[in-house]
Amino acid sequence: QVQLEEFGGGPVQAGGSLSVSCAASGRTFSYYRAGWFRQAPGKEREFVAGISLHGGITYYADSVKGRFTISRDNARNTMSLQMNSLKPEDTAVYYCAAHENICQGYGCYADSDKYDYWGQGTQVTVSS
Repeated sequence: QVQLEEFGGGPVQAGGSLSVSCAASGRTFSYYRAGWFRQAPGKEREFVAGISLHGGITYYADSVKGRFTISRDNARNTMSLQMNSLKPEDTAVYYCAAHENICQGYGCYADSDKYDYWGQGTQVTVSS
């Protein structure tokens, strides 16, 4: 099993940048496909970005494409989400997640039901 913990959330003004990180412990992180999800108040959890086992393939929700960048460092068992040009609608609790399912394509990363391991979340608040 792997345990996940997010770091780096906080307040930021619209148009600004923020990076959130996820630290993995337990089983080697490179065994897991991983992603970031977010949940805003009163809304369902939604996919933000996903990354393949060794980071060579990434996927993004249309709402963040071109603004957010997902990356991972398996040697350090970490994953990051760099968020630029932030908007008030990006305000949410951001979760990192991981799974061992053998699959490929956008659905492999965007479907929250595929994920077995979740962090506790970190709040990102974008003010206008």
